[in-house]
Amino acid sequence: MLNQLASLARLDFSPRHRQPSALRVLLATIASVAGSLAADAILVVIGEAVFPGTKGFAHFQFSDYAKLTVVGVIVACVAWPIVTRISSAPRWLFFRLAILVTLVLWLPDLYILYKGESVKAVAVLMVMHLAIAVVTYNLLVHIAPVRPASRGSVDGRPLVRGSADSRPLVRGSADGRPPVRGSAGESEAGQRDTQLSAEQPPRGHHRHAR
Repeated sequence: MLNQLASLARLDFSPRHRQPSALRVLLATIASVAGSLAADAILVVIGEAVFPGTKGFAHFQFSDYAKLTVVGVIVACVAWPIVTRISSAPRWLFFRLAILVTLVLWLPDLYILYKGESVKAVAVLMVMHLAIAVVTYNLLVHIAPVRPASRGSVDGRPLVRGSADSRPLVRGSADGRPPVRGSAGESEAGQRDTQLSAEQPPRGHHRHAR
């Protein structure tokens, strides 16, 4: 049962790729926080312009949405290296996790809507949550992508010198071993040279005949 669930979620704990560098993850985190806050601020301005009745809505205050945005983005940025470590298809899994988290974050919005908050204001809040997920996902997977396995490696691990996979072959041999002197090929060549030298008369004999 657990194996089937892991297969469906593409969890294999043995990815062939290399992890994204820590520097790139840090840069992606900073860019995600800044980009998400900017997206929130722009959506608030647009929402208040399109729906003037939402001006002064408590959740449209920067101090209110900024804290939740920063916390949510940092959690996502910490989750990305974990996903790349446990899955061979990290982008596939992270995308679906982003959708799932966004749906969960919509539940409080629906709750305050149920309590009587403005439908238009709640709709803007839901769009803000969606924008945060889109911005964070794209910045993480593009700024801090997984790296392909290095050349000459097995499952992303470099070969060790002296191992069977890294042993160089020696020219003139089929399996990497130097040719053995006195082999059948060399003995046949030696016999041919001996026969030719025996058939060729010495030069001194021709001079005497003349």
